Parts: sequence; C-alpha cells; structure tokens
Amino acid sequence: MEASIDGRTSDGDFKWSDDAAVCIVMASGGYLGTYESGKKISGLDVVGKNAAGKTEGTKVFHAGTSKHDGDFLTAGGRVLGVTARAADVETAVDRAYEACGKIKFDGAHYRKDIAARALKKS
Repeated sequence: MEASIDGRTSDGDFKWSDDAAVCIVMASGGYLGTYESGKKISGLDVVGKNAAGKTEGTKVFHAGTSKHDGDFLTAGGRVLGVTARAADVETAVDRAYEACGKIKFDGAHYRKDIAARALKKS
C-alpha cells in the first residue's frame, strides 16, 4: 500500500486475484451511538479449529481493539473487519459469517445482509 501511495508500484510484487471478497464489520453494542469499551473478545485465537482465524480463506482485521494482559478488548465502535475470499461471492459470504460466528464479545453485532444484492443477481 505504501509503495502505491508513494508511486513506487514497480518496487512491489503485486498479484491480482479473481476471487470474490466480503468484509463484515463486527461492532460494539450501542454503536452508532454510545457504546462501552473494554469487553473481552474471544474466538480470535489462531490455534484450534473453532478459531475465527482458522476459517478457510478468512482474515480478521483489528480496528477498534486494544490488548491488555494478553487479551484483546473492544476499544471502539467498529471493532473488527472479518474478511473472507473465495472463488465466488456466496462462498466468501458463508466463510465470513462462519468466522463471525466464532467471535464473541458482550454486545457484538453485525449486519446479516452483507452481499445480499450481489447474491440475488447470481
């Protein structure tokens, strides 16, 4: 990204993918309005088959998080971006929602209609 911003794209080894990508934002309870911070987040572990990070084709991006004594805590309204890639939109959506289902924190919520219009077209 920095190479692109600096106009140095020839310095990078960029690869394009034909995969579909879907990102679901997990938010704190009360977001868009007043929300509480400091809620412990579970399910992010990179070990264990039930960890969100082990869902095939999925990456979890931290946005409104902090780390204290080894635990991740909520620290903002938009807490996580759960992103999944797959050969088609439907599989990417399924993977992203599967990963979201593994992540828990008090008040967590996210939209249930991500990519619904794209799925109707296919």
